[in-house]
Amino acid sequence: MRAAPGKRAIRVDRPASGLYAPRLVTVRGDGPGGAPLSVSGVRVDAVREEWLVEDRWWTSDPLRRHYLELVLTSGRCTVVFRDLESGRWWEQR
Repeated sequence: MRAAPGKRAIRVDRPASGLYAPRLVTVRGDGPGGAPLSVSGVRVDAVREEWLVEDRWWTSDPLRRHYLELVLTSGRCTVVFRDLESGRWWEQR
């Protein structure tokens, strides 16, 4: 991350805002690194898909996320990801 001359760079520990911006959620799991059991209090019925994104590894601000597409017991499908740098969970619609 670079700052303008005479300015200090500040790392923001949240994704950018916008229409489809991720929002912080509470995910309860089956132990550290285990499968999610609930998202914001709604139980997970199934994990449809999961994938890992590792990008910007060559910079001072790498992106490392573990994504999961989930089916909740409410019938809603959602995509959540765990930021592997901070350990926080986010929901992406």
